[in-house]
Amino acid sequence: MAFNNDLSVILPRVLIVSRRSVRKNKFVDFVGEYHLDLIVGYGAVPVIVPRVNGVHMLLDSFEPIHGVLLCEGEDIDPSLYEAETSGLSPEELEEIRRLHASDTAIDTEKDSIELRLAKLCLERNIPYLGICRGSQVLNVACGGTLYQDIGKELSRKLPENQRVVHMDYDNYDGHRHSVKIVENTPLQCWFKDSLDDGKMEILVNSYHHQGVKRLAQRFVPMALAPDGLIEGFYDPDAYNPEEGKFIMGLQFHPERMRRPDSEEFDYSGCPSAYQEFVKAVIAYQKKLNSSTSIPKPLKLNQEMENRRKIIVRSFSLAKNLYTAGGGMHPSKVSELQAGAEFLESNTALSVQQEKRLKQMGATVRNGTNYIEKLKINEERERLARHVMGKMPVEQLSDLMSFYHMMGQICSEVLERKLHGIVNDISD
Repeated sequence: MAFNNDLSVILPRVLIVSRRSVRKNKFVDFVGEYHLDLIVGYGAVPVIVPRVNGVHMLLDSFEPIHGVLLCEGEDIDPSLYEAETSGLSPEELEEIRRLHASDTAIDTEKDSIELRLAKLCLERNIPYLGICRGSQVLNVACGGTLYQDIGKELSRKLPENQRVVHMDYDNYDGHRHSVKIVENTPLQCWFKDSLDDGKMEILVNSYHHQGVKRLAQRFVPMALAPDGLIEGFYDPDAYNPEEGKFIMGLQFHPERMRRPDSEEFDYSGCPSAYQEFVKAVIAYQKKLNSSTSIPKPLKLNQEMENRRKIIVRSFSLAKNLYTAGGGMHPSKVSELQAGAEFLESNTALSVQQEKRLKQMGATVRNGTNYIEKLKINEERERLARHVMGKMPVEQLSDLMSFYHMMGQICSEVLERKLHGIVNDISD
């Protein structure tokens, strides 16, 4: 049992957001086992993120995050990209909702969770694999757009011989269409043993009525359908699995490309996306651990060390005055200045600390000013509570998210500056 517990800590963690369905008149969250089997099989631990309300505000609780796999789900809310340029009439939109009822029911909570995770991966270079909807989330997160409906926005503008059926409800798992693989991309490497001489095509499955319209600038296409739709893309500057780099989106489902009544893959390269993704996840975890496991001590130069000693002496003197009571020799007044200045840069004290400060007010310079600042802070807090008490939940969530983001930015900038101090001292 101890061995298993150790493994749960050692193995890297891949976050996967669940999809909501209805079972026995109740909502249930699920993730397809094909994804889970491949992630586990290649050496990582899948961590399922439930798409229940409020989880988008709790993503810090899922740390450490070594990889993110986003897969199937409903259509992304059109308001999150340039849907107003689609030119679809209300009648056409209603027809789309009727034809694809299970996909057009927008799940705003899943959108919020997945877009935040995608942006987190992009900010921190966390390995990301997007399958089907997950590829669309990645494109939207980077400023790209989607076709609200491929049939009405793309297919009908093409000659009959160039049109592609991207969704076949009558042959759901068996339907395939061709894609042309772009040379010198990971897909070519993965499927090279299955490519016929002189042809760069494979057959892929297809379960979608939406797709990439404008590809975000950072990405390069890896596969194209005969109608021109991008079926796979990646960021070449963020792709090196051995170094923990992997940012990719696939519109098709390689994990479900299996022969009829068999678990055998259509092509030997089908599981490669998962294999290389987990390879990147493992490398990312190692890189993360090596940078955080041994904290570098902060070295002080002589000037900083002298300043530290002055502040320590100031507090020591104040403590002795408080403990002994009585007066203070005028020659010692200047020595308390450093401690008083240090206190002014800190946050407000607790009520108990305020009482103690009042007791020390006769001996610590600027004590009265500090108490006045404390009262101002208390009044600001009271007003803030009053204003926030009238704000709706959505505004409070956005406000909390904003200040959480600002806190992270401050932490990162502070860390860089501290490292800069250490580097300057070392030099």
